[in-house]
Amino acid sequence: MTTLFKTTRNTALALASLAPLLLASPLLLASPAQAELPGPDQPEARGLAIAQKSDAMNLGYLNTQTEMEMILTNANGDVSERRLGFNTLENKNPNDGDWSMMIFNEPADVAGTAMLTYAHVLDPDEQWMFLPALKRVKRISSVNKSGPFMGSEFAFEDFSAQEVGKFSYKWLRDEACGELTCHVTERRPLYKHSGYTRTISYTDTTDYQLRKVIYYDRKNSLLKTLTFSDYQLYLDKFWRAHNLYMENHVTKKTTTLRWDEYEFQTDLDKADFTQDSLKRAR
Repeated sequence: MTTLFKTTRNTALALASLAPLLLASPLLLASPAQAELPGPDQPEARGLAIAQKSDAMNLGYLNTQTEMEMILTNANGDVSERRLGFNTLENKNPNDGDWSMMIFNEPADVAGTAMLTYAHVLDPDEQWMFLPALKRVKRISSVNKSGPFMGSEFAFEDFSAQEVGKFSYKWLRDEACGELTCHVTERRPLYKHSGYTRTISYTDTTDYQLRKVIYYDRKNSLLKTLTFSDYQLYLDKFWRAHNLYMENHVTKKTTTLRWDEYEFQTDLDKADFTQDSLKRAR
């Protein structure tokens, strides 16, 4: 059974986290992280360099295939669960974004629903959904991508690749994040119709992986927080977080994504990421 979704380069999100992001020895990853960052007196350049280093850690993954569980919890503590799969395809064009497909396998009322994403940098991302009940593919308007995805606390735009060029950056500080130290960076979207004015990202200083993202809505009010945990290393290079926890501070709802093992560098190709393949994905 082929199942599909998208991870981001720097989480591996999305979104992906994306993400991804989304994931052993730190010494194996020392080389990409050793380059000097601009100093604290250059916060914009330092913030951009942190994002570029995080992105570089994921270059060359080619494609991935995995499955995951989505756990939705409402403000009253009621829980519902869904089973999905993701596939991602690395775009060899450095000026464009990666491709992904996601498919719902369980429960029966959403089984067969699938979403295809072509991420871009400043041009609007292209997203399509296959709705089994309608037996047709529907294009998702870029204006509506800030809305909730399938009842979760993730928005459609959270599942698009978080390409470096989509945002402006400003390093704020370094601080402890659990047992690690993190670069704390403000990120503002440069593309149109985002649901966020800014996000605050926590990227660890060891492996340059996202550990937390705080989202602020269009009124610049605190909206939600995404936490990444249970990172695992693949092919001695690629980190993926196996647990993503999104908490909505307004609705008091949460969504947890629990990922299975990833398969890297499979036989997936462009033919598996088309509108026609949305209808065939299982």
